Parts: sequence; C-alpha cells; structure tokens
Amino acid sequence: MKTDKITRKNPANMPAPVGQYTHITRIPRNAELFVTSGQIGADGSGHFPDSLNEQVTNTFNNIKTVLKSEHLDAEHIIKVNVWATEKIDWDFLYAEWGQLFSHEYPAMTIGYITELGLPEIKIEIEIWAAKV
Repeated sequence: MKTDKITRKNPANMPAPVGQYTHITRIPRNAELFVTSGQIGADGSGHFPDSLNEQVTNTFNNIKTVLKSEHLDAEHIIKVNVWATEKIDWDFLYAEWGQLFSHEYPAMTIGYITELGLPEIKIEIEIWAAKV
C-alpha cells in the first residue's frame, strides 16, 4: 500500500526490537531529506559536563534546537545513529528519548567506540529526518 506519509513497522516474522526503535521506516517519494551532523553534549556556552547523563540531556536539547530550526519534530525523524564512549544508562537516555518521541520510533543504530572527535565528548547522536 502506497502512502504519502512516513511509515514505520516491525515485521511480524522477525524478533521484536530490543529497544525503543523500529526495524524499518518508509519515506515516500519526493520527501525532503534532512541529515544532521552528530549532535554532542555541549551546553549552550560550549561546556562539556563530566557526566554522560548530563551530556545526554544536552545532546537531546541540541537535537531539538537543530530540528526546530527547520520546523521539524519527532514525527519527521526516520533514523538515529548513536555513538558513545562509555556504557549508556538506558533508563536515563530513554527518559530523554520519551520527551522527544511518543510511541512511533525511528530506526536506530548504536555503537560503543573508544573515542569521538574531542576527548571530552562522551556521546554523539546523528539524526536523519524527512518531511513530506
């Protein structure tokens, strides 16, 4: 079935997602595509807190700001890539996630790596969005 809406689904014949994401997202033809650079945990003055959770909060604030600059919100997000240098507190991250998303989640990839662009960066989240 073709539609002019962004649609998300988890096929019934495969394992359910292990987190708050969707296995596949369909973007209709002629949608406008937006890709952010990785958003990081710096606050408004460019300071990086030592705590990963504080960086998570700042990262989500930065994501909301960059999306708002293009009149986008959670319904437009189709893919999220997350990189972290230390173990993520999933309860905390999903609390921030829940302030952005309700129940329709984008596709998501998560990777733990040894280092990001600067030594003080502990998390980086890249957003792909589409507007029909």
